Amino acid sequence: MTGHIPRDDREVRLLLDSGRVPEANMLFDEVVARVPTAGGDRWRRATVLVHRAVVAWRLGRIPLALELAAEGWTEFDNARPSGTAAAQTLGMLGYLLESIGHKRAAQDMLRLSVHVAREAGHPHTLAHCLQRLGGALNFRALDSPPGAARAMYAESRGLLEEGLGLVHEGYVHRALLAAYGRSLAGVGELTRAEETARQVMGLAEVSEDRWGLAVGNWVLATVRQAQGELTEARTMGSRAVAEAERINDSNLLRQFSSDLADICAELGDHVGEATALRRTVRAGRKAVETLQEGLAQALEQRRLAVQAQRVAMAAQEAAARDPLTGLANRLGLERAAPHLLERTAARGRLPWLVLVDVDWFKGVNDESGHAAGDAALREIAQLLRRECRTDDLVARWAGDEFVVLLVDVSEDRPDAGPVVAERIRSAVDHHDWTMVLGNIRHPTVSIGVAAGPAKLDQLFAAADIALYRAKRHGRNRVEVHPPLAGSAEADHPSAPAGLG
Repeated sequence: MTGHIPRDDREVRLLLDSGRVPEANMLFDEVVARVPTAGGDRWRRATVLVHRAVVAWRLGRIPLALELAAEGWTEFDNARPSGTAAAQTLGMLGYLLESIGHKRAAQDMLRLSVHVAREAGHPHTLAHCLQRLGGALNFRALDSPPGAARAMYAESRGLLEEGLGLVHEGYVHRALLAAYGRSLAGVGELTRAEETARQVMGLAEVSEDRWGLAVGNWVLATVRQAQGELTEARTMGSRAVAEAERINDSNLLRQFSSDLADICAELGDHVGEATALRRTVRAGRKAVETLQEGLAQALEQRRLAVQAQRVAMAAQEAAARDPLTGLANRLGLERAAPHLLERTAARGRLPWLVLVDVDWFKGVNDESGHAAGDAALREIAQLLRRECRTDDLVARWAGDEFVVLLVDVSEDRPDAGPVVAERIRSAVDHHDWTMVLGNIRHPTVSIGVAAGPAKLDQLFAAADIALYRAKRHGRNRVEVHPPLAGSAEADHPSAPAGLG
């Protein structure tokens, strides 16, 4: 782990474990101001972030802890975890989830960390991951029925023995020994548990490791309680609680105070029991407040995420909408059309494309100005909406051209496209334009209509041929491609155009 965590980050943790909380807080402020780099290992940055999250949690800086943990955790969304840094990150995340109370997820994460560490083949990393998993199993056993608890202690003992065979000094070795002592006590090997606890405490004294002293005293208290030596158990339990308070570890404090209360109750020491229970309640209240603060932050983050999603969706919608008319624009049509055409074809229905072009629109702009021309286009957009169904897609294609895509047309309406097109033409032709354009020549529309099933570009090309024919035949009219049977164009496809 030391190869992945910067020296100052490690120093903060050592200050915490030695009970120098104010100093740890001051140094941590300097540490978190530095952005960690990945170096040669893509997981290294995640390791540093999650290590800082664990420290922030111990310091009671909950929002920061959750923020750092979430940032580090996202690395695992991108690739399969591998290597020593990934194993350490998973182990620390598991520890953090265990502290929060998310125990099922924590154990899954801790087991995965051991698996990744085994694959990495790094003894020190594997030992540390085994220590975290073994310690978590010990704490899980405390809340389990006797049969299940003994099985958990036995599994923990096996994992911790494996870890102790890999490292023989340093912080990880002490942590392994401490957890190993508790697992020995859990399976009834009280003499070995006491020997191990005293070994831990001797090493912890030399290293100024108050975490080791806290756990060592706790193991001794457990052993003495099991041996019926309750007065000594109370003394050891009180020392464990005091050390847990000094290192600001609310998880240890909650468990140690609860165990001390049980010892005092067996002794008939009701004052001691009440004091220990108050400590348990305080530690529990802190855990609840921690979770509440975390939930509040998660809710705020979710609110911001939804807000950002809405802004992004609004931007997407704005990009696909014509600002003048409020209709879909060319981009909006091209985005929506494939899905609408596919859905219509899947239902065995016939889609129609209606291509609308305003006649002599340049004259409107020239005589009344562009503001009047824009007003005329908005009026035509309103008329198109009025004459079409809600499910139909109405778009401004470009300039004075509009497109209507009729979808899911009923089978008993084979002429729906020409019928709707004629309604549009008539609505524009008979509209009262006086308020918008005064007494100048009022606009009309020429319309080309084509039916599918086909792709949008094929439908558009066919409707464009029909529109050109409508223009040649005098404008203010509807033409269908291919021409309807019996029409003049069908009988004489090369007939000269008459401009009306």
